Amino acid sequence: MVFEYILKQNGMDPQKDLSIDQSIDFGSTAAAFAGDSSSDFTVEFEPSATALEKEGTGHVVASLGVDSGYVPYTSYSARTSYIEKNPEIIQRFVNGLQKGVEFVQQHTPEEIAAVIAPQFPETDEDTLTTIVKRYYDQDTWKENLIFEQASFELLQDILEGAGELSERAAYEELVTTEFAEKAAK
Repeated sequence: MVFEYILKQNGMDPQKDLSIDQSIDFGSTAAAFAGDSSSDFTVEFEPSATALEKEGTGHVVASLGVDSGYVPYTSYSARTSYIEKNPEIIQRFVNGLQKGVEFVQQHTPEEIAAVIAPQFPETDEDTLTTIVKRYYDQDTWKENLIFEQASFELLQDILEGAGELSERAAYEELVTTEFAEKAAK
């Protein structure tokens, strides 16, 4: 959806100007791309994008994250009743996440790669460092966890443009930033 949104923002019609094969299992797209000379581009998350480069079967030519703007790929949801009954738990959870964000802001790609390596046993530390450096260079990570209204609206634009959203939600009714704001101080 993000790829198609970017294409539309750049004057292309994804249905008329190119052919997008969405029949391939997401976890298999890099292998399918590497083995199919009829494909010109693939959309990959890491570590698949860097693996294609290291194998010499592809090159990263653009970043959907850079070209789309801050799309909130990850958010955490809780019922209003739970938040009201357990604000201290929510605050501690968000504080912990903010510490992780701060760690990323204060450390080098090499240091971060060393810390996250156990979570990616199939990926060598040099590749992880390459990925983290790319994310740094692209300004992928925010400095805080505040879910900005502009990002919320962008997400709805993308979903709406893909035909997946029939009715927009009000930011004020769905998002609370008070815990993230306290954690960022």
